[in-house]
Amino acid sequence: MAIDAKPDTGATTRSRTARLLTAIDHPLAVGFIGALGVIGAVVLGSAVGSISTILVYIVLAMFVAVALDPLVARLEKRMKRGGAVGIVFGGFALAVTAFAVFVVPPVIGQVIELVRAIPAELAGVQESDWYLGLDDHARAGVDSGLEQLASVFGDPNTLLTIGGGVLAAGLGLASFVSAALVVVALTLYFLASLPAIKNAFYGLVPAHNRPRVAGFTERITGSVGASLIGSFTLSALNAAFVFVAHLLIGLPFPALMAVIAFVITLIPLFGSVVFLVLGTGVALFTSPTQALIFAIAYLIYIQVESYVLSPRIMNRAISIPAALVLIGAMVGGALMGVLGVLVALPVTASILLIIREVVVPRQDRKV
Repeated sequence: MAIDAKPDTGATTRSRTARLLTAIDHPLAVGFIGALGVIGAVVLGSAVGSISTILVYIVLAMFVAVALDPLVARLEKRMKRGGAVGIVFGGFALAVTAFAVFVVPPVIGQVIELVRAIPAELAGVQESDWYLGLDDHARAGVDSGLEQLASVFGDPNTLLTIGGGVLAAGLGLASFVSAALVVVALTLYFLASLPAIKNAFYGLVPAHNRPRVAGFTERITGSVGASLIGSFTLSALNAAFVFVAHLLIGLPFPALMAVIAFVITLIPLFGSVVFLVLGTGVALFTSPTQALIFAIAYLIYIQVESYVLSPRIMNRAISIPAALVLIGAMVGGALMGVLGVLVALPVTASILLIIREVVVPRQDRKV
């Protein structure tokens, strides 16, 4: 009859005690090894910091590739993957080129026009009908705000700051173009080799866990792709509505406000509300009536977006509590700016999926 051998816990304890005493007897060696570990961590952190820009390019390209992969998968049912990748990537490149050619020049022109028009707009507020209809206390508050704005925009340092920012933007144009080319090249490579990358990742997992890991990875990448495509689609529809509304209502700077709306509404759930306040405030400088019309129209659009467009476009994305959406957007924005806000939603969704599917069931089995 076989008897199960139990581990000798006493011998194990004595071995650990011996190693501890040996370490105490050689404090210089232990300290030297610890110092080498600290130096290695510092060098590694410095190396990661020096290539942080490259890491951002890689992360951005991977997210774009994952976002485009669902479209490739749909076309892959009718043709080979190479052709599907060519069609999807070609459409993506055309969209980016159209944005750079047809959107960027009007926006730059309207930014310059806005900077030039600010002093005149501030001076004309006190002659407008809505200002004359205010009581004395309200006029005093408006006058105080106008004086502060006039002092800011009338300060030569402000003009130098604006001019320096424009000059820096002009000097950084070549860097931006080169970075865009790198991201586009990486995106094309990741999009073409995404199945191979996934298979290589599955090979690192034990064979008995590969089917589960593969299904789990497909769910995460599908959710990430749906979130990114949905966010871009909703923001593009929002920007298009803002552009058309400005043209119909007669508000200035329609292209500029549309681009601002696109960037701000990338923030999920709260971006539309933020732009409602911002867009209405900017429209007030033109006319309170036009601002009220814009606020009502945009508020109606927010309701349509929330109850009609968003459920249909984001149907494959993982549901996330509103508090986690806000926290993720703030953390992503603080770390990586607009890119961080954009990837915050899919990253949060992926972490939440891992917790629900892996961590919680593992804890439930511990009775």
